[in-house]
Amino acid sequence: MGKLGINDRQLFMIFPKNLTLAQLNNQSEGTMVSYLDIQFTEIGTDYLVATMPVDHRTKQPLGLLHGGANVVLAETLGSVAATYTLDLQKQYCVGLEINANHLKSVKDGRVKGVAKPIHMGKKTQVWEIKVYDSEEQLTCISRITLAVLDRK
Repeated sequence: MGKLGINDRQLFMIFPKNLTLAQLNNQSEGTMVSYLDIQFTEIGTDYLVATMPVDHRTKQPLGLLHGGANVVLAETLGSVAATYTLDLQKQYCVGLEINANHLKSVKDGRVKGVAKPIHMGKKTQVWEIKVYDSEEQLTCISRITLAVLDRK
């Protein structure tokens, strides 16, 4: 059997079987993630989902979802997802670069981000995060590149 491509990995769970939503949500207590009420809502075989409200904490002065809030949601999802694909006793991830294309404005409700891996290498990972409004319309697409570091 040859090397598995990223599409072949969808057949396998990339996250630990014992990883829970409660664990993901509890680790964010006292951080920007909890302040913005970002909630992890689903752990899939090869994806991670979280939601964020569009409210006074995440809007810009014109009353629209702030682009920076989209980036916080995307970086949270990408960083957490990448980290939990590793042996946490040996390695962790840190962001190297993130970009976001804001495609559609959002005025209220909650947005949902879905993170999926593009590349899971030994030293770097690249994740794509798509953000949707409450009507499931794509509002932002982001990509994050992370460095995989060894614990010392």
